[in-house]
Amino acid sequence: MSVVFSRLAAILVAACLLFTSQALTTPEQAAAADPGYLMVHFTGEGSTNQQLYLSHSTDGVHWNDLNGGGMVLRSTVGTRGVRDPALVRAPGGDKYWIIATDLCIGCGQNWDTAQNNGSRNLVVWESTDLVTWSQPWLLNVAGAIPDGRNAWAPEAIWNPATNDYVLYWATNATLNGVLKHRIYYARTTDFRTITTPQLYIDRPGTQGIIDTQIIDVPSGVGDYRYVRASGDGQITLEGSNSILGTWTTLGDLSGIGLTGSQVEGPMWMKFNGRNQWGLYLDQYASGGGYMPVLTTDPSNPAAYQKQASGSYNMGGTKKRHGWVLNLTAAEESRVLARWPNTTAGRLQSYNFQDRYVRHTNFDVRIDPNVSPAEDAQFRLRTGLAGSGTVSFESVNFPGYFLRHSGFDFQLAYGDGTAQFAADASFRQVAGLADATWSSFQSYNYPDRYLRHYGFQLRLDPITTATGRGDATFHVTS
Repeated sequence: MSVVFSRLAAILVAACLLFTSQALTTPEQAAAADPGYLMVHFTGEGSTNQQLYLSHSTDGVHWNDLNGGGMVLRSTVGTRGVRDPALVRAPGGDKYWIIATDLCIGCGQNWDTAQNNGSRNLVVWESTDLVTWSQPWLLNVAGAIPDGRNAWAPEAIWNPATNDYVLYWATNATLNGVLKHRIYYARTTDFRTITTPQLYIDRPGTQGIIDTQIIDVPSGVGDYRYVRASGDGQITLEGSNSILGTWTTLGDLSGIGLTGSQVEGPMWMKFNGRNQWGLYLDQYASGGGYMPVLTTDPSNPAAYQKQASGSYNMGGTKKRHGWVLNLTAAEESRVLARWPNTTAGRLQSYNFQDRYVRHTNFDVRIDPNVSPAEDAQFRLRTGLAGSGTVSFESVNFPGYFLRHSGFDFQLAYGDGTAQFAADASFRQVAGLADATWSSFQSYNYPDRYLRHYGFQLRLDPITTATGRGDATFHVTS
């Protein structure tokens, strides 16, 4: 009997090994009821691409762009561009932060300036629901570092040992006579104030390090509670049982043909329901954006496997250095409702058909030949005041809506209040001058309509034929 049991055990072990190998090559499709994953990222160079974008996946390897592939948050502070965003969820799930590099290459700043006299700040947003975000603020993290010349690629992780966050980033600074990028850290509870920055990761000699991200590994997987992946000439893996303790070098990914000369921006994700992880790497050298490398043990370099190009799909936009959040069902529902894949449109005037509604310096009017064209593009979305209404969200200033105040119109940032929702919501009705067009009746002043007067947008009662023409629009692409 013992021989029979031994053979059965051997067969079971072999089957498990085969299953594991197949799972690494082809990730399991998540069950339909399982919540999925949210990626925050930027898409490339230029003032538009160096903003915040969101993508969603149900299985962790096939991604769909949210918001029609358009940006979801825009920085209006510092350099007015952001890269390398990280999305941090509070342990209680009641607060979220996005932290990002304050950097806009090609927007008045080149790489040399960015490295040697760049922003010492990070850009931070805060939310209590993952969909309504504060205005961004700047957090100075490198100003207290001697000869600190910039602050790049921020990340953060909750540290149960100190009951706060370890915020870490790269700064180019001179230390012991060597100028290079090193990783520094500080502690924070609110991403508004931090402790004095300390050196966190330094490589020997002149070797710099810019990108690093830590993942918390469950008990029973590998030998370490935490594993970090860093871009330092290689994609180096290290393990530790304490975030601020001693880290052990585990190896790198050169064995599967991936080095720091090819890829950067390591981004971890944990697959739901099983011990499998994805390490996404940004193919910056070839301009290819993110690619996944899968493993069942983050601490074992030999366990990583590259994926065939047809086994994953990154969606319509390029995905660059970001963060993946495993969503709860409630979070997923809110996110997908907030950023559906709606297309952008324009509001064409009925009686001045060469003119379109546009914003300029946050004022709103109708103009011909709008430049940049995005100033006249809006997403017509379910109204902030609820079903049966619509709201107009700016394409190039996401989170900003057409809103009346004192019966004048402005492009204003949604503050999440009931008053703002009412002021920015309208009922789309048959056009007052032509029923095949549309008019927009105020939600909280139903005797008034959106109209232009002297080419400026106003909210007025409509009593004349001229007023009916002024208050009639066509929603067009």
